[in-house]
Amino acid sequence: MISIAARLAGMHPQTLRIYEQKGLIMPDRTPKNTRLYSQEDISRLRYIQKLTTEMGMNLAGVEKVIELEGQIEDLKQSVDALRQEVKHATEKLRREVEAVHRSYRRELMLLPKNEITISSRAGRRPRH
Repeated sequence: MISIAARLAGMHPQTLRIYEQKGLIMPDRTPKNTRLYSQEDISRLRYIQKLTTEMGMNLAGVEKVIELEGQIEDLKQSVDALRQEVKHATEKLRREVEAVHRSYRRELMLLPKNEITISSRAGRRPRH
């Protein structure tokens, strides 16, 4: 509830209401519309308090910091996904290259010493 959350975060309940109006915090609600704060909400309230009191930010600055942190998290997830794609593509290419290299061995043939043979897959006869 708001009074307990305010006490845990070390701030006035009205401050929590303001933060909610600004969209900085979004507590769950009961069917009777009572606010329910999670431990994550309390941590976020403490973080907001740190930004405003220790760092001297206004609420607009706090909003921007939180927005940018969300964007950073989204970008980290995108980078991780791209790394996985690169890893899978690299592994696929490695297997394909190995298959090509294995096929070379099947095409090699031993020739008598000092004999040169040029063969073509286009159906031309080898030259000696």
